[in-house]
Amino acid sequence: MTETLEHTTETSPPRRQRWGWVLAVVLLGALALTVSGIFPFRQLVSQQRQIEHTQEQLAALERENQVLVEDIEMLGTDAEIERIAREQYGLVRPGEVGYVVVTPRETPIVDASPDPVVRSDERPWWRRVWDFVTGDDINTDG
Repeated sequence: MTETLEHTTETSPPRRQRWGWVLAVVLLGALALTVSGIFPFRQLVSQQRQIEHTQEQLAALERENQVLVEDIEMLGTDAEIERIAREQYGLVRPGEVGYVVVTPRETPIVDASPDPVVRSDERPWWRRVWDFVTGDDINTDG
């Protein structure tokens, strides 16, 4: 009878070892869920930033378009055509005398200081990890 008790204790793993395996499997599952959640989260944040950037570009283009529409409307007037003819082409009315003022060109200043050494990434490691998790490291500008 003592042999059967010894035999059953040898084949079944100790309780602590079993709990260690269970804990390892649970931790591995939690890690897998975390990693599988980070990448879609990064893409979601990156896409949201891209939408905001595109909306800003659209607003800037709409403002520029409005300025161009106003310029087109102004070009329809005789006063604007005369202003452009005088400023850009140097035209004058009959009987007027046109003068051209020529200013001497300045010599360019050459900066002889050496270029500073720039590292590719000066952020601390924890900032790079956080930027990875939040998607800040994804370049959306193209």
